[in-house]
Amino acid sequence: METMEKAPLMDVPAPAQPPRKRSSRLVKAACLAGLVCLASLYCRPEWKPWPRGSPYGTFPEPNDPFRFIPCTDATLPPALDDAHPEQSWARLFDPHPEHWSWGNAMAHDSHRPAHEHPHGRPHEHPHHRPHDRPRDRPHGHPHEHGDHDHHRGHGCHRHRDPYAGRGIYLCGYLDVPLDYTNKSDPRIARLAVTKYQVSGLALRPLHRRHRRHRRHPGRKSERTIVIEPGGPGGSGTSMAWRSSEQVTKRLSGGKFDVLGWDPRGVNASLPAVSCFPYDADRDRWALRAGQYREVSPSPKAQLEFADAMSDAVFNACERMHGDLARFVSTAFVARDLEEIRLALGEDELTGYLVSYGTGIGQTYANMFPDSVGRMILDGTEYVRDHRLVGGFGWTALDNVTDAWRDGFLGECINAGPDHCALAKPVCGDRAVVALDGLQARMEALVRSLIERPIPGYTGFSGPSLITYSALVQAIYGALYNARSWPSLAEMLFELEAGNSTLAAAMLERSAWEYDPAMPSPPGKRPSSDELGQLVICADSYDAPDAPGAIGWWESLWANMTHDSWISGNSRFSNVFPCRHFVDYWKPAEVYRGDLNGTLRHPVLLIAETYDPATPLRNGRRLLKEMGKNARLVAHHGYGHSSRDTSNCTDAIAKSFILEGTLPDEQETACVANEKPYMYGVKKDDVSSAVARARDPIEAWDEHLAELAVLNPRLLSRKGI
Repeated sequence: METMEKAPLMDVPAPAQPPRKRSSRLVKAACLAGLVCLASLYCRPEWKPWPRGSPYGTFPEPNDPFRFIPCTDATLPPALDDAHPEQSWARLFDPHPEHWSWGNAMAHDSHRPAHEHPHGRPHEHPHHRPHDRPRDRPHGHPHEHGDHDHHRGHGCHRHRDPYAGRGIYLCGYLDVPLDYTNKSDPRIARLAVTKYQVSGLALRPLHRRHRRHRRHPGRKSERTIVIEPGGPGGSGTSMAWRSSEQVTKRLSGGKFDVLGWDPRGVNASLPAVSCFPYDADRDRWALRAGQYREVSPSPKAQLEFADAMSDAVFNACERMHGDLARFVSTAFVARDLEEIRLALGEDELTGYLVSYGTGIGQTYANMFPDSVGRMILDGTEYVRDHRLVGGFGWTALDNVTDAWRDGFLGECINAGPDHCALAKPVCGDRAVVALDGLQARMEALVRSLIERPIPGYTGFSGPSLITYSALVQAIYGALYNARSWPSLAEMLFELEAGNSTLAAAMLERSAWEYDPAMPSPPGKRPSSDELGQLVICADSYDAPDAPGAIGWWESLWANMTHDSWISGNSRFSNVFPCRHFVDYWKPAEVYRGDLNGTLRHPVLLIAETYDPATPLRNGRRLLKEMGKNARLVAHHGYGHSSRDTSNCTDAIAKSFILEGTLPDEQETACVANEKPYMYGVKKDDVSSAVARARDPIEAWDEHLAELAVLNPRLLSRKGI
């Protein structure tokens, strides 16, 4: 039988292949390009025009008590004398999303640029007004970054959402009674409101059959964090615009919406309290009436002048606004806050209230104990102090000297000359700078201005003077924000060396509310500066043993400036006008009850060891009175409120807002992560270089923009 064997493999040359033609490659490339083009026609990511109106629907939505519409440059509440305010407001709705104010994309760990919402713009100092970011193409738009996946849903759709994953700023207003104690009074206050909605907006379905598939975007969050920056007179809408995204990230991991409002009389709320028809008039009189005691040839004569001016201002307030000052007390603001909670439709209030906002919070908690939810009071006042004659002023001086010596000067030396200019040896002296010597030098420099101001010059305003009053005011304001300290230290270092250029530039940037170099915006209203004094005076109008003679106030002024040369004059000017308040008004309501009511939930207090406005002592006294209804975080850091970041403080606050949990201990100590002058320096070499090279004017401008929200009274120049 014949067998078949497998033949051995042999190396046989392969047949020659014919050479490929170049034209075939071009044809294939052209075909491929054609397919890509056809696919792009079907699956293009750019914004497609919607058949009618806005792709997100029409605003305001029916039955919305806040009448929210997406924020644009035009969204200011309608005038009180508007016969059809809701129709006027609805006409402000702009259907074009590229004109709206969107948050940063959630996927990016970045912060929204400082940018004031129009609610804040009318009262911003022109030098502090941040530049509007371009809104013709949103950050994160597919065309801008080549990202073709920024849309909701799956697969290719003709109508994609370039704003997917981004929150939206919504503007609205809420009408409340002007006088809660008189139901027959038809007058209202119109509160300006800004909300940052973390879920953004949902596209409006094109077809009815798709509406049941509407996704979560566009919905209100489970809770809303209501914020208020303080003052009195601080704008909550401006705070919302500046910091909502940071607040929701810090306190809820980006889960909860954030809402800020302008308290009655403030900023965009109506009626707004301004007792000067133009800011330039206020600037003129403030220069003379606000002269500090140390530079007054006759303190008594200066006090008489300021007293007459206070009387004139209150008289103007009464002529321009009638009995409005009767309805601006903290008790009425607390009632407004309850109306906001009811309009939100939430069973309890979730809040982050700062500085004077903590006074609102204390009053609210004891007027509406069953409405108290997860409330944080940061930078705690003790409202019992505000019931005393001048109490808003003289009870707030505790920490200022320590913040100046241990903080601004002491931490400068600790940081060293690479990070703080004042730690450098002075010319001709090789000795290491010591704290006592530095303090003596700086205070001698400041006192020298009492005898003679230092001449200066800026290209903006021409000749200028570095005056005692202006420099001390700048130092006090800087203690609110330790991130401003490197700029202030460099300015003082140069000023001591005989160079006034930086000092003149920095002080002039906060000198005036009216800027003659800038055209006045259409419809611009004067600042609501007088509101703060009216609130302070209303809350203390019935103080026992109120002195009638001006001599008592002269002694108080001397005592306050002796206790604190940094803050004594400023704090005295807050309370001195109250001498005339009762000549014109009697508040409709003030809260005079205790602060130990049983609350639905305990509140979280945060008080700072070196806070220049609200001493740690305040938090501890309030904790003692509130007992089991509160917990206290003693925040070991610098600046006003817990802006000096601490992971410990943030973890407690976040756990409270998200879960409602609080420490078992009555008081918990937390320490800031970093020290002043060293923020970001230890992270890496790049950030260290940036920190050292940062322009002091740029950093100072950021500080002033933040101060305008926290305490606008510290911005304007006070005397010479």
